[in-house]
Amino acid sequence: MSEPALLSRLDLNLLVSLDALLTERSVTRAAESLRLSQPALSASLARLRAHFNDPILARRGNTYELTPFALRLTDHTTTALEAARRVFESRAAGSFAQSTREFSIYGSDYGFATIGPVASRLASERSPGVRFRFMLHTPAVVEDASNRLRSVDAMILPHGFLADLSFTDLWHDDWVAVVADDNPHVGDRLEMADLGTLPFVLTYASRSAFTSVSRQIQQLGIEPRVDVVVGSFLSLPHFVRGTERVGLIQSALAPMAGEVSGIRVVDLPFAATPLLNALWWHPVHERDPEHAWMRALFAEAGAVVAAGDHAA
Repeated sequence: MSEPALLSRLDLNLLVSLDALLTERSVTRAAESLRLSQPALSASLARLRAHFNDPILARRGNTYELTPFALRLTDHTTTALEAARRVFESRAAGSFAQSTREFSIYGSDYGFATIGPVASRLASERSPGVRFRFMLHTPAVVEDASNRLRSVDAMILPHGFLADLSFTDLWHDDWVAVVADDNPHVGDRLEMADLGTLPFVLTYASRSAFTSVSRQIQQLGIEPRVDVVVGSFLSLPHFVRGTERVGLIQSALAPMAGEVSGIRVVDLPFAATPLLNALWWHPVHERDPEHAWMRALFAEAGAVVAAGDHAA
């Protein structure tokens, strides 16, 4: 049978289902990501199994794993799907003003509250049809970034967590502390002694998810007394207000933290290693002209954040 005849008999929508299954490695999660019912995606999986004569997903205990054949399909599937998307979403050079593309971006609320609004505002001025889908990452997403970024456009994350992926630097940031207005132990700035005696609110405090400044405090020989761990930088000041706790946030968030009543921002008693925030993406997107347009947009937005104009 000729190749065109073979393709004419295939439902190319199965490529979308296959990519979701290879990425999520779960029928339930893949169905959720595609906004399909689980029976509908199970039917697609059955057709894929019949076509390839391979289970694709094999049960191991209470979980599913990709078969060796499915693992070999991963790169080919992502490349084919991105090529198909580029065919149907692409615009002639210079016509991005009429684009209706949706860009999916992983990140924390720190990135979404700082560079996210600036990038989306710039996009709305230049290409009103462009949409952004900002999705909160988790430690599991960051650990699996090389796989996850095959099916989304980018991730906003500081250097130090990812490698072997394409990136563009966005802006440098520093660390500050937040304390309650009426905290009797803290003056205009924290003292080194405070780090060992006052309780802390930390973000992402686990073996694989942490902030560089909390790790630096440990490297100074101080083990912080942690009262609360929260997976949100924006909510952190609310766990500090009315307590003796210390919270650690990035300088770009300080104007927003200062808007929380009963909170003040103070300097740290040591020179914290600055952050270098970056936009990361999988190399499969490298030659996509609209993706390149989006990357340039975020680089421009990063300059706005670096100048402190994001909080205006």
